[in-house]
Amino acid sequence: MLDHYKMFAAYNAWANRILYAEAAALSPAALHENKGAFFGSLHATLNHILAADRIWMKRFTGSGDAPVRLDAILFEDVEELRQARIAEDQKIIDWIGSLQEQDLAKTISYVTLSNPVPISQPLGPGLAHFFNHQTHHRGQCHTILTSLGRPSLVLDLLYFLRGDGDQWLKC
Repeated sequence: MLDHYKMFAAYNAWANRILYAEAAALSPAALHENKGAFFGSLHATLNHILAADRIWMKRFTGSGDAPVRLDAILFEDVEELRQARIAEDQKIIDWIGSLQEQDLAKTISYVTLSNPVPISQPLGPGLAHFFNHQTHHRGQCHTILTSLGRPSLVLDLLYFLRGDGDQWLKC
């Protein structure tokens, strides 16, 4: 199972590079335009994904900076946000790479942000949520981009596996 999480860490970095390249091509007005997504704009949604990743990484590792709000705007500038995303993706890849299979059964404990409740659960299902959450909100970003008249992005896992991620087909 750990190899799947390693693959998802690499896939997410790949998909984020594609998404951020498209976001960088937008005007500031388009980037901040409220398109009716859960967090409104592409800018706010990209910030949310990074904020949530930092929250989860702190839950997983016990270290790092994490915002206290899911709607935190960590970076106003899209290039600074992109650089932070690249760094966070590498941090995720490195941390996942440091895990052993048995670590997936270890219990993590944390308090939820929206409705403060203490939670204890195995790491494995937490990682499944972590990667699914990224994909979910990247889908919202895709919809925002197409609503702004930008081309549809090819972010499917299979395209990653047929290209940059072909080593994962050998698992």
